[in-house]
Amino acid sequence: MRTLPPRDVNETAPTNQIGWAEQGPAFIVGLGHSAIHWIAAFFYLLIPFIGPDLGLSYTDTGLLVSVFHISSWVANFGSGLLVDITGRRVLFQIVSLLIGGFALFAFGWTSHLLVFLGVVILLGVSNNLWHPPAIAYLSEHYPGHRGRALAIHALGANLGDTLAPIAAGVLLASYSWQQTSIVATVPVLLIGVLIGFTLLPKEGRTQSHSGKSKSIVHIVSGLKALLRNRAITGLAVASGCRNIAQNGLYLFLPLYLINELKSGAIWMGMVMMALQIGGLVSGPVAGIWSDRAGRRPVMLWGLAGSAVLLALITPFPSALVVASVVTVAGCFLFSVRPVVHSWMMDLSPPTYFGTTTSILFGTQAIMTVVAMPIGGLIADSYGLASVFYFLAAMVLIAYLLVLLLPIQAAGETNRT
Repeated sequence: MRTLPPRDVNETAPTNQIGWAEQGPAFIVGLGHSAIHWIAAFFYLLIPFIGPDLGLSYTDTGLLVSVFHISSWVANFGSGLLVDITGRRVLFQIVSLLIGGFALFAFGWTSHLLVFLGVVILLGVSNNLWHPPAIAYLSEHYPGHRGRALAIHALGANLGDTLAPIAAGVLLASYSWQQTSIVATVPVLLIGVLIGFTLLPKEGRTQSHSGKSKSIVHIVSGLKALLRNRAITGLAVASGCRNIAQNGLYLFLPLYLINELKSGAIWMGMVMMALQIGGLVSGPVAGIWSDRAGRRPVMLWGLAGSAVLLALITPFPSALVVASVVTVAGCFLFSVRPVVHSWMMDLSPPTYFGTTTSILFGTQAIMTVVAMPIGGLIADSYGLASVFYFLAAMVLIAYLLVLLLPIQAAGETNRT
């Protein structure tokens, strides 16, 4: 039976201070991550306006989001294997941005349902084509500061998710959803060019000497060993439950604001931006804290706070109250993201970073595929407010799963 190389559980402990210059590549990759989340955020934010044009029910909308995540799931596994086989981390990041930019641009040129579904598939491909190469790149370049580097990566996600709602709200107040999606393409392409000029040349010079590419047989054999690791699979499922809550908020919170609270496009954008503001602060703090205090305690605090606050979104049907609760909920919910990513990389040998990331995001995607139509059925049957209790229950399950993870798992030992 094949086993993976043992991991040094203290590998992630910071061995020295890291300066701003050394963090430059991490911030550039984080900016690329902001573009990926900008694309996904626009997809979710346009749904309340696309639905009436296409005659979609809440259940139909949930199925549409499932198509997005199915395509993400397929692309995720393919990209993880290719990243580990070729070692080309940066190239795949650029390809992801180009596909996403093209899909967002094409979004504005169709109202035919079948063509629309094809574009949604491309959006999903772009979304999870990004993560294996980006997380592998950062984990490999910052082994002693992994939590910090992946917190910068998560900060980029929160930045994209923060700016997209207010931008979408302003654009939708003046333009159609088709015109809005076309305008939103511009920053994505600019960031892709930036990564191409700054990071890709360095990868091209070092690739032939890196010796990190693997045969597909070797990678598939390693994948089987990774899937037998209880800590990896358990953490992936826990993260999948948390991801259901995150994507459930992206889908159902705009619908709740527009259809139930009648808040309008601009206020919807402000509330969705408020969801991300907490994560802009809490993500970096949690990532750096987890480098020293361990992954488990930081993750448990984030999940506990998230479950409580998600359940408090709808008891008080006021847009101002919802915005306040959502801001604090985002602080807890998004603090967990860089900690999960760091923990998974702690558990993986470096040559399997891409494949391990694929396991994480593939699990998240397939669980979200199942959960979003369930959320739509709950909304159609019991009202939109009921969906948020379902999302809170998912986070509670994630909390319990983390409690059951092996105590000796890498990434949770004391930091010095």
